[in-house]
Amino acid sequence: MNTHMHADHVTGTGKLKSLLPGTKSVIGQASGAQADIHLVDGDLVKFGDYELLATATPGHTNGCLTYICHDQGIAFTGDTLLIRGCGRTDFQEGSSEGLYNSVHQKIFTLPDHYTLYPAHDYRGQTATTVGEEKKYNPRLTKSLEEFINIMDTLNLPYPKMIDKAIPANKVCGLYEVKND
Repeated sequence: MNTHMHADHVTGTGKLKSLLPGTKSVIGQASGAQADIHLVDGDLVKFGDYELLATATPGHTNGCLTYICHDQGIAFTGDTLLIRGCGRTDFQEGSSEGLYNSVHQKIFTLPDHYTLYPAHDYRGQTATTVGEEKKYNPRLTKSLEEFINIMDTLNLPYPKMIDKAIPANKVCGLYEVKND
């Protein structure tokens, strides 16, 4: 199950499918990516005794999904919400206002005790909670206007490989990477 279509998230899907016959690729319909299963906001993915609620959280990309398991009090936020941060909005399909609204309307409305598992953390942490992020996230505790200004002035380096990864018809997990 992919939270969104960026090369660092979907490139393993093809390999997993080759190693585990019967594996299905899953991604949000709004991503535009090809996959075995396309989800939209509100879809439920059931497995065993559990179910995940697919919740549209666009902003990092149009097709970002957060997967919520209410029975366990957990959510997988992808790059929409990171620990004390959030995904970039300066990539293709990025929207600072969209990301801010997604977090505040879809993630920060979950109970404070819910554990959040982001796709990345660059300091070795693996989880946070809704309450912690509502209190301590240095970007998302600000007003919308302040958040947009923060995101517009991050001055992050342009990703070295972003122009080298070419979606092969946006097939989930199948990317061609040009080597120099």
